[in-house]
Amino acid sequence: MRKIKYRKGRKVNALPLEYTGIYTKNATTMQLFVYDENKVNEFQNISIKKFSEVKSASINNWLNIHGLNDVELIKSLAETLELNALIVSDVLNITRGTRLDELDDSLFFSIKSILPNEDEDTILIEQISFLLQDNLIVSFQEKRGDFFTHIRERLRKNTGIVRKKKVDYLLYLMLDSIIENFYITIENKENKIESLLFASKTSDSPKVVEEIEHLREIFHLLKRSITPLRDALFTIKTIKEDDEFNCIEISNYIFFGRLHQKALELLEQIDYDMKTLDSASNFFYTAQSHRMNEVMKTLTVISSVFLPLTFIVGLYGMNFKYIPELNFKYGYFITLGVMFVLVLLMLYYFKKKKWF
Repeated sequence: MRKIKYRKGRKVNALPLEYTGIYTKNATTMQLFVYDENKVNEFQNISIKKFSEVKSASINNWLNIHGLNDVELIKSLAETLELNALIVSDVLNITRGTRLDELDDSLFFSIKSILPNEDEDTILIEQISFLLQDNLIVSFQEKRGDFFTHIRERLRKNTGIVRKKKVDYLLYLMLDSIIENFYITIENKENKIESLLFASKTSDSPKVVEEIEHLREIFHLLKRSITPLRDALFTIKTIKEDDEFNCIEISNYIFFGRLHQKALELLEQIDYDMKTLDSASNFFYTAQSHRMNEVMKTLTVISSVFLPLTFIVGLYGMNFKYIPELNFKYGYFITLGVMFVLVLLMLYYFKKKKWF
């Protein structure tokens, strides 16, 4: 996730609207579904003018936008829908976190969608924003993806209850799809955790610690993304107490309550996985310390064995003319025997003390 950069200094003129993401080469296209229980009309690559002509005020409308690079098109859509400039800024500025704004006649929701990267040991982050109004929902995606493919198929084939409900139920389905991506990402990374747990017990390579720290950073990012989502979903649950806001049907609040519960489950799982990583890291360092202690113990035993032998060798290696034992016929063999017996006695003592 990109760090937020604070721009110092205050200016008289407001900063121009600009897309701050990385998908700057993606063309901006719009797709519209106009549907109710009896029919569905699908329009591909429509313009703002065409959208104004075909959208219905009496049935449901879903406008999905792929790509945010065309800022002028986004601004034209905002003028058509009479959106606040701050909402447009939040759509284009992907450095901001998850946010929820309740306006007089609409609900704005911006969320981070995360998926594992198949080619690398990283994750892909995309900001998706939603604008919910009466009979209209607009979704803004940074790039074309398959997040909502199954939802489109439900609309086309009239599967389930999506065409029987208002667009707030469609918002629930899309949020649920994004949350499912968090499950997929966490499951993908948990497979890596299992391999790191095994590696921490069998390998002494520093690369194991590097991989653990890298995975811990990913889980920190996941937690930073889900925590504000949990808070936003809790806020949606409480909107039903506001009599002036009617974009969400009373009967559909239970679905957003389920999403809030899923967010809580995700955070619990992330906390568990992070504790598992901490355990793997602690075990690795403990094992390393144990290996070091074993090496030091072996070296200490060897040093202790050779210390008296070195003393004996040094004693009889002195260049004095008169050393009593020098005239013994079997002095050399006696000295070797004493050294050998001394080694055996020391090894027996160390073994009895369980020092090795």
